[in-house]
Amino acid sequence: MNLEILTPDKKIFEGEVRSVTVPGTMGSFEILNNHAPIISTLDDGKLIVRTAGKEEVFLVKGGVVEVLNNQVMVLAEAASAK
Repeated sequence: MNLEILTPDKKIFEGEVRSVTVPGTMGSFEILNNHAPIISTLDDGKLIVRTAGKEEVFLVKGGVVEVLNNQVMVLAEAASAK
């Protein structure tokens, strides 16, 4: 599936991923391939991206995530690589 992490300033990440764990307002949850469509608000916290060979951690400050047809879009107020 394809993941994009965007802030008002720039694109933080774009690429193919195996899974992504996001800090949802009601608790963290993991998004896998063929996930059901969803829109959720995000709290401040760790966003964990897993690709074929590695794991990257980003710190996000609030925002929203949208999942539709194996496209994951994270719109964060701010984000940085940890």
